Amino acid sequence: MFLHQRPVRLEEVDAAGIVFFPRILGYCHDTLAELLSGLRGGYAALLMERGIGLPTVHVDVDFTAPLRFGDTAKIELTVARIGRSSATFDMSLSRARDDVAAARVRLICACTTLSTLRAIEWPADVRQILEACLVTSA
Repeated sequence: MFLHQRPVRLEEVDAAGIVFFPRILGYCHDTLAELLSGLRGGYAALLMERGIGLPTVHVDVDFTAPLRFGDTAKIELTVARIGRSSATFDMSLSRARDDVAAARVRLICACTTLSTLRAIEWPADVRQILEACLVTSA
């Protein structure tokens, strides 16, 4: 499991005072970028120097409680599946102050070249990071 925490910023909330729902996907992307920060040059080098992207191809989200300005979002990431050129990420978001579950997100991302957007096999260094978060059922 990989844990990332980030504050909820004022510009991320809607008129109801809660995080505008698409921002949750931004939080998930931030978490994935943090997960890959251990790569040489981090996530930025994966994109900008190596020309490898991880586009999201499928999303499922269930919202269970609001996040508000001033909260800290706690995002726990696990990898449910790693294929040749795709992976399934499960993320649980909660409020750090009281550990109340806010959302459950499942993302399926492909590994592609940015120049052609064609699927490629996971690079060994990326696969190693993903495997460290892989949840296996007994």
